Amino acid sequence: MIWQDDHTALERFLRYVRIDTESDPASESQPSTERQFDLLRTLRDELSAIGAAEVSLDDYGYLTATIPATVSDPVPTICFCSHVDTSSDVSGAGVKPQVHEYVGGAIDIGSGLGLNERDQPYLSEHVGSCVVTASGDTLLGADDKAGVAAIMDAAEYLLRHPEVKHGKIRLLFTPDEEIGRGVDRLDVASLGADFGYTLDGGAAGSLEGESFSADGVRVIIEGISVHPGYAKGKMVNATRAAAFLLEQLPHDRLTPETTEAREGFVHCVGLEGKAELATLRFIVRDHLTAALDEHVAVLEAACAKTRRRYPRATISLERTHQYRNMGEVLARHPEVMANAREAIRRVGLELREEPIRGGTDGSRLSFMGLPCPNLFTGMQMIHSRKEWVGERDMNLAAATIVELVQVWAGA
Repeated sequence: MIWQDDHTALERFLRYVRIDTESDPASESQPSTERQFDLLRTLRDELSAIGAAEVSLDDYGYLTATIPATVSDPVPTICFCSHVDTSSDVSGAGVKPQVHEYVGGAIDIGSGLGLNERDQPYLSEHVGSCVVTASGDTLLGADDKAGVAAIMDAAEYLLRHPEVKHGKIRLLFTPDEEIGRGVDRLDVASLGADFGYTLDGGAAGSLEGESFSADGVRVIIEGISVHPGYAKGKMVNATRAAAFLLEQLPHDRLTPETTEAREGFVHCVGLEGKAELATLRFIVRDHLTAALDEHVAVLEAACAKTRRRYPRATISLERTHQYRNMGEVLARHPEVMANAREAIRRVGLELREEPIRGGTDGSRLSFMGLPCPNLFTGMQMIHSRKEWVGERDMNLAAATIVELVQVWAGA
């Protein structure tokens, strides 16, 4: 491993998580929240200060920069990408990061919350190093500011050490990944990279070359609203029909809480309604793209049963494409995964390779012409008030970037 001291990831991370960058799925703007620019502008200024080239932040919230090549031989241009937004599942405002010198046992986060090795066995790998949490009132924002900090750490090191052999490197920071719109307006051609890696993964050593394939489904139920005092034989309550529909779905399979590994699911993420109109929102996931049709068919069957139960209701189903398994693209470019495996080996880590039960910006980037697996950052318990990350893992993520660009350069 090239360097083990003078990392900047922790210091950067502690600053970045204090900046509220929560995205908003209800917003139609790009980015969905203006506050994401607060971190993007900070990163822009820091990139300029450390000597990065071609630093640019556009109106859509895409921040790009270049680390020039240090070799003259033709080497593919590699992009490293992380997103700046945080999930709206838990508030990201007023984050107060806490650094714990971990010696084992339990960690008191605050607000009655804590971490322990029974529930989080990965903590045991951090004895003797620092673990960062929030204060129990917010999420931490390690998803994905740990990735942002690791990329910035590696970028500063590479710019200060031109003796490290590598080709041209492009950096990309995106908004709105958490709401599935991270690369909606990105011009991949102008990015000018041949291959990419998102840093948006978990335990040290993890490498993810497959993601879910994903669609969204919206079911709209139109009922008939009548004054409840005179409703007999007239009213069709859309919310009751919605409840009936949900009951027709499997309870012991095909749900997030009953599936693991490569098993897909149908998940209701929202239900809004009143007597006249109800809307159910679902996400449909599977590592096999063809299986999405089977899962949507389960929803269609539930709609058919509901129509029979409520024949005067109008029930419609709308399906939308979200993203596809990036493994379908990466299979055509085996060197992308092979080089990442070698970089992880060089930093002394055991490879943890498995498919993502979710998606990243890389899922879509891969199908937009930039084959892009996912590398680790160390983030744990994401989207929760128990979110945490280890300083060691962020440093190792930065070191993996430095090793990886050398692998691509044949060094």
